[in-house]
Amino acid sequence: MHRLLTMKRLSVLFLATFAVLVGAVFVYQAVVVAPEERCERSGGWWYGEESICARPISVAEKIDELKGMSRSEASDQRNRELIALEDRLAADRAARNADAERQRRILEEQ
Repeated sequence: MHRLLTMKRLSVLFLATFAVLVGAVFVYQAVVVAPEERCERSGGWWYGEESICARPISVAEKIDELKGMSRSEASDQRNRELIALEDRLAADRAARNADAERQRRILEEQ
């Protein structure tokens, strides 16, 4: 009588399953655990939901930037920085739209 699961086949099946599981552990270590440990070693904060290594901002750095300013002056400075960023983004968007329109015209002429 021939049996499907002989001792030799069972041992090969066990060893193959064991090898796959050990490989899965190494992959998990390399993909999930190692980046978090590297981030924390470098002084960052690991944000696991999005897999981001964030750098903490020192309050002392921010205070030094604003030293000698009143609250309203600091607020005005931040607002000017935001307006400059918005202006730069608007200029980039306008340049991109102008380039797209120029390319459309070139394609229509052909």
